[in-house]
Amino acid sequence: MRLAHRLALGTAVATAVLIVFGGLVTNTGAALAVPDWPNTFGHNLFLYPWSGMVGGVFYEHSHRLLGATVGLLTLTLAAALWRRGPALRALGLVAVATVIAQGVLGGLRVVLLRDELALVHGPLAQAFFALIATLAYLTSPAAKAPASVDGGLRRLALVGAALIYAQIVLGALLTHAGWLWLHIGGAVAVFAVLPVLTARTRRTGDAVAAPLSRLLLALLGLQLALGTGAYLARFSPLWIPGGQTTMLVLPVAHRLVAGLILSATVVLAVRLHMRSVAKHVEGVRASERAWESERVSASSANEGAGGSERAWGGERVSASSANEGVWGKPKGSPISK
Repeated sequence: MRLAHRLALGTAVATAVLIVFGGLVTNTGAALAVPDWPNTFGHNLFLYPWSGMVGGVFYEHSHRLLGATVGLLTLTLAAALWRRGPALRALGLVAVATVIAQGVLGGLRVVLLRDELALVHGPLAQAFFALIATLAYLTSPAAKAPASVDGGLRRLALVGAALIYAQIVLGALLTHAGWLWLHIGGAVAVFAVLPVLTARTRRTGDAVAAPLSRLLLALLGLQLALGTGAYLARFSPLWIPGGQTTMLVLPVAHRLVAGLILSATVVLAVRLHMRSVAKHVEGVRASERAWESERVSASSANEGAGGSERAWGGERVSASSANEGVWGKPKGSPISK
């Protein structure tokens, strides 16, 4: 399991870097800097000369190389999870299917020149990031730590994760279609739910969920600052220190922190859900143990009754033998003849 955990962590870090470069590709307008796919200007993806990686080609080709690296890491991770039980095996296969779909979507975006594909490509990358983060948690020793969590938090965590992912989709619509006010409305909904979730989770004192909720709250504060800065840089006439560099860094960092928030919330929901499942499984096992105990007790009682019958039968035979010894064999018996 240690190897699988390290692979999951490595894949998560590589995915975070990939999301950063994806943001750079989008915000620099370099999405079509390389016009062909899966090749790069006719070269094999891995054989394209480094001397040609300048300007937008640097961002786009680096994004492709990082995507291929994440794909190979995901395949290796799935292989490491294959013998780790049906649940982890299934999640590993889902991760492989997702990373393949993500690569195909990115390529079709270039070949078909369809902006609609970018609306799927970005949010799917964040969902994949959350999945890999979940695998990193499930393969860690923290997943085996005893949980002390209020079961009612599970639904709230699921609602929070759904809201964050919806906000990520609205962020993609803002980037590619300019839907500003929906994204702002989504932010209001997220900030109405997530602080409540983090506060309730901290009060549980759970060894995993409580520290994770504190991290989540810090990420929310950072995201609010980044979102405000990105809004002012893009939609207001105010002067922003750093000029174009700041205008590039703010939305890219905003996108990365969104992925971290989604991943933290999904891991939190998984932690709470695992506690609920564990309690259910323990209840089922307790019922099975009680039923088995009753069955053994009933079997012992039956054996005791059978032993009493056998003892009574033995006493009856002994009494009959004693009578025969006193009175002798009856006349006409085969023995007396």
